Amino acid sequence: MIPNTASSARKWVEEVARLTQPGRIHWCDGSREEYEALLAQLVREGELIPVNGGQFEDCYLHRSHPSDVARVENLTFVCTADREDAGPNNNWMPPDNAHRLLDGLFEGCMRDRVMYVIPYCMGPINSPLSRCGIEVTDSAYVAVNMYLMTRMGAQALARIEREGEFVKGMHSIGELDPKRRYIMHFPEELSIRSYGSGYGGNALLGKKCHALRIASWQARQEGWLAEHMLIVEIEDPAGEKHYLAAAFPSACGKTNLAMLIPPDALAGWKVRTIGDDIAWLHLDGDGRMRAINPEAGYFGVVPGTNRETNHNAFEMLQRDAIFTNVGLTSDMEPWWEGRKFGIPTLNWKGEPVKSGEKAAHPNSRFTVSARCNPSYSPMAEHEAGVPIAALIFGGRRARLAPLVMEARDWRHGVLMGAAMASESTAASSDSGNGLRRDPMAMKPFCGYNFGDYWKHWLNFSGRSDRLPGIYHVNWFRQDEAGKFLWPGFGENLRVLQWILDRCKGRADARETPVGNLPRRRDLNLQGLDIAPEAMDGLLEVDTEGWREEMRSIAEHLAQYGDRVPSELTSEHARVAAALS
Repeated sequence: MIPNTASSARKWVEEVARLTQPGRIHWCDGSREEYEALLAQLVREGELIPVNGGQFEDCYLHRSHPSDVARVENLTFVCTADREDAGPNNNWMPPDNAHRLLDGLFEGCMRDRVMYVIPYCMGPINSPLSRCGIEVTDSAYVAVNMYLMTRMGAQALARIEREGEFVKGMHSIGELDPKRRYIMHFPEELSIRSYGSGYGGNALLGKKCHALRIASWQARQEGWLAEHMLIVEIEDPAGEKHYLAAAFPSACGKTNLAMLIPPDALAGWKVRTIGDDIAWLHLDGDGRMRAINPEAGYFGVVPGTNRETNHNAFEMLQRDAIFTNVGLTSDMEPWWEGRKFGIPTLNWKGEPVKSGEKAAHPNSRFTVSARCNPSYSPMAEHEAGVPIAALIFGGRRARLAPLVMEARDWRHGVLMGAAMASESTAASSDSGNGLRRDPMAMKPFCGYNFGDYWKHWLNFSGRSDRLPGIYHVNWFRQDEAGKFLWPGFGENLRVLQWILDRCKGRADARETPVGNLPRRRDLNLQGLDIAPEAMDGLLEVDTEGWREEMRSIAEHLAQYGDRVPSELTSEHARVAAALS
């Protein structure tokens, strides 16, 4: 599948090969035959372990180096000519310095190794909303994961050859030395260079590196949005389909919402998954916002997944999945905390499980094609994307944030997203009240200054009068005894029903300084066993608490100095004044 012309792709790969000096170059064609051959090679080399084929058909286990099990935010950089363009939300290094450092690391690093060339497309292969890239890597593990996660191979290369532009991604596992590990992004060059890690978030360059950090920069230049959002399809009992995009920080129910199963009381409703992690949002010719999922698979955290917590996720892991850093049972089945059955005998390092220790790493993962999901929607491959009825932000708050609230308008919604917060431990909190602010759930992933990012969001209000409504949800409100007031999981569909009805003008709400909230009677609570006082607690607005929240938000925005758009500070002042 090597290009037979002096194309930009071939020229760039030849440049990389001169630097890295691989023993052999393999251009990936993306075929099933190639995938299975790479799996067999990895098994022979001991990089993959086949798991029990009776319960888990064509599934494998990979064990990372113990020092290489997660994203490394402190070693992840955005390299722009002007430091302010990267912003205080990113680690920064001058591009020239970064390239010199990485040239020294990459020089000769692939001697006696195979260099895999992976052309890939983020989004449906023929969609004008998709963007392409090429990752070169010396890891066959990366190649098989990219097969599951992207549309890779011959079709992607053909599109790159036609268009002539692609994101350039260089990756090497290097020596897996934490002191020689860097993940560098060059948004002005549309390039990524990652060295010293084989972990998915650092090595699968199509995912967070391209689809969020580089794509968010591309999106600002081209007038769209690259967001850390799930996309879900909801079909009502009348057969009408609606599409929502939602942003949540970790541990806030993102995957569960993407694969929600309606409760028995809401007969006739159906929920399908377009995407579980990333959304690219564009305005169409009529001013409607449409979304594609740039990914073709899921790279998810597996602990806690079982038939009760996420039936669809559990079922899709039964075939064609690659597990990373889980434990093993005596009959060679993958095992993780929360699986609910089986007994682990080996931990994620391959050692006998000791009493009281966790068998799976807390960040153990699965990689699987989206088509294995029982709730997969074929609209995930729709070239024009799906029309978004509403955008939803959410966080984990035991107090203050109501179950659901609607933004007054687009500008207020941007403030809601910019102020997103979840409770955290003291070690990772951003303030003394134990909150971590994570604007639009993009804090680790925005490829440029948050002040400019918010300005880009605000600019959409001048481009269309058909923008989706913006909402904020909080499934985690607690009473004084620490008990959750809302049952969550499938019952969250009741909140989504109110949101959809609001978008259609079919539901009422009460206006408050912080947003429009439903009354008890506005929500479909039929068949739900929840006390009236619990619902009152879920829908209350603590005025004094919100005054303190607005003071905290002001401090948060002030970090970004004069890059914060005046529209955002004036919207903050409006809400603060209404609370007074």
